[in-house]
Amino acid sequence: MSRVRLREARATDAATIADVHAASIRELGPEAYDDRQVRAWRSNVDPERYPLEEADARMIVAERGDDGLVGFGLLDLEPNDADDPSVGTIGAVYVHPEHVREGIGRTILETLESIARDAGLETLGLTASKNAIGFYERQGYEGVETVALEMTDGVSLEALRMRKQLD
Repeated sequence: MSRVRLREARATDAATIADVHAASIRELGPEAYDDRQVRAWRSNVDPERYPLEEADARMIVAERGDDGLVGFGLLDLEPNDADDPSVGTIGAVYVHPEHVREGIGRTILETLESIARDAGLETLGLTASKNAIGFYERQGYEGVETVALEMTDGVSLEALRMRKQLD
């Protein structure tokens, strides 16, 4: 197994990021959601929506040898809590389903956390899909509240808001 290389995402990565994003939802989403919910979730995948050139966002990609782009992660450095400017948001960590449970997601998340620390953030929040809650718990995130994420066509996904105090 070749080594994973992380780098900042470029605008030219948008379509490939969307492919990884959609594949992950399509293959892993059914572990926690029904077909209608998975379709609605996938309908939100759009290469135009990734903040690849926004000043307060950091998007990284993971590449592995001949497999190319196998994962990505998004960090929003803009404080998500008006009362606490030291709180940022993990917007996404997705790994292609052919490469899950290989440590790629953990590596992406650890890198985003390091970027957050370097930017002066003390806490990160995120909203985890039901099938990702265990992953984030293993990385030290704690559940705060269950929420409903509104998708298209009146479909919602149960998810868990989570937080982690950075060391």
